[in-house]
Amino acid sequence: MFDGRLAMPFHTLNPCHILGHVNTHRALHKSRLQPVLAIPPSSILLHTDESGKFPDSKKGSGLRGRDSSDSLLSHENTVGIIGGISVNSALNFLKKLVQVSSKEGKDSFPFVLCSDPVLNKELLSHERNSCPSPRRHNKKSPSDHSAIAENLQNKRVFLEKSGVQCIVMPCHILHSWHDEVSKGCSVPLLHMGECVARELKEAKLKPLEAGSPLRIGLLASNATLAAGFYQEKLQSEGFEVVLPDRATMEHTIIPAIEALDRNDMEGAQNLLRIALQVLLVRAVNTVILASDEMRDVLPQDDPLLKKCIDPLDALARSTIKWAQAAEKGI
Repeated sequence: MFDGRLAMPFHTLNPCHILGHVNTHRALHKSRLQPVLAIPPSSILLHTDESGKFPDSKKGSGLRGRDSSDSLLSHENTVGIIGGISVNSALNFLKKLVQVSSKEGKDSFPFVLCSDPVLNKELLSHERNSCPSPRRHNKKSPSDHSAIAENLQNKRVFLEKSGVQCIVMPCHILHSWHDEVSKGCSVPLLHMGECVARELKEAKLKPLEAGSPLRIGLLASNATLAAGFYQEKLQSEGFEVVLPDRATMEHTIIPAIEALDRNDMEGAQNLLRIALQVLLVRAVNTVILASDEMRDVLPQDDPLLKKCIDPLDALARSTIKWAQAAEKGI
């Protein structure tokens, strides 16, 4: 254990597993992520090896059993977080937890965060290889789905042994493996698609066109769209899901991602605006912006964002509701 606050540059976070508390009285970072993360008092770091696996537990480390007396954290509302494509995405989720808790006047709850650069690279390769862009010259990968699933299951088991009582994955593409990871899990593993579909259902939206079904637009990477989990969860709640057509994908969304790769933010913003407008003219009530890469492309005051939903917000609200209920023993 460390006594007092610990500040670390990002490179020390890769790979790492952070234990701490979400604290509503201390912001993790300002509007843009800063190169330092403040870890609350009594935090510890646990590192994976180069293969992305956890080292063997030492005697007394508390990682051998699920029993609360042996776990690192025994609080009934401890949340485990599995990071995805980037550390920034995981930290953005923590920021949302702080913001939502602050709005509700609630205090902190403990969490364990796993961030693994091996998994980051595998997921990024998986997403890149799903984009049929001749300009990328990507070769079809050795992207081994079973290897990614095994990696995620390994992290899930670690989190269970650490004492977490609920697990979340604040990364869209990770939910392609949600079924495999949740199989045999001893604690709830929240699904981001279910969280956003449930909130939309509870909002009691009305169709924009009389006699038409409720339409929800979905803008995401090829890999996320191909996985189909957002479509499945939304359709199960009675929504009609409107996806970008092939021309929109090829001429706006994929070029927007390529523009980001070139650090052409203005070009990415213009292309994303076109993609959103194409979906909105098809009488959708709102657009789910389910892309880690495009989440922060538009400025926060852009009018188009008012018509969009970030699934991470829904996941954050569901996580906090779970933690509050767990703390009360509900």
